[in-house]
Amino acid sequence: MNELTMDRLRENLESLKMKNTLEILDNYLERAVAEKLNIVDVLDYISAEEAKSKRRRAYEKQVQMSGFPIKKTLDEFDFSFQPSIDKRQIDELATMRFLGNGENVVFLGPPGVGKTHLASALGLVAARHRFSTYYINCHQLIEQLKKAHFENRLPDRLKILSKYRMLIIDEIGYLPMDIQGANLFFQLIARRYKKTSTVFTSNKTFSQWNEVFADVTIASAILDRVLHHCTVVNIKGESYRLKERKEFIRQKQQIVNTLFEQGNA
Repeated sequence: MNELTMDRLRENLESLKMKNTLEILDNYLERAVAEKLNIVDVLDYISAEEAKSKRRRAYEKQVQMSGFPIKKTLDEFDFSFQPSIDKRQIDELATMRFLGNGENVVFLGPPGVGKTHLASALGLVAARHRFSTYYINCHQLIEQLKKAHFENRLPDRLKILSKYRMLIIDEIGYLPMDIQGANLFFQLIARRYKKTSTVFTSNKTFSQWNEVFADVTIASAILDRVLHHCTVVNIKGESYRLKERKEFIRQKQQIVNTLFEQGNA
């Protein structure tokens, strides 16, 4: 193959945005010639690598746009430390069947038990399957909705938030919500109801959501839509942060004891 043809091939690949093929082309063609590969094998390999690269870049872009606070996977979750969780239930959620059915997921439990980790990990699975996913803290969500309402942009903001196949709303109940915030939250949940899936995390039991949303009627309407088709994961274990703190203190004490023993030797 002459240099003119190679230049034209590179230009065409660049025009087609086949970045991975551009990167591997020269080395792979040398290998193909040396191994006397036929044209079908060459095309099969190049197209497969290009498709794999595009899927990886799409996943990375989706994760970047989703706003996850942590990027830990389900494999990184220590289920042995939280025996109250049925791992089979989490594995079923990881199939993403609940997204196809427009069902919700709620992680309940005290601070530090892994609710955000599990919710974000499901978001990573959704992103890998090319589902549009977005994470937002509940307090930030309410502030955004209030700002949009004040600027007469609420319908547009609700429309955008309603389109995500998976919306993760984290930390419901950590900060108080006034009646306007509760009303705006209800409007979002009502728009997503039965159409798309929302993953919630909260440190409050459902019986305490009346306090969270400042109004019994609004709280009941929200719960009715959240729980109609929903998987609830109630975590009753110890805080991971407390576990890590205890481990740090243990290691520190071990170092002190070792130095003390060496000093008395």
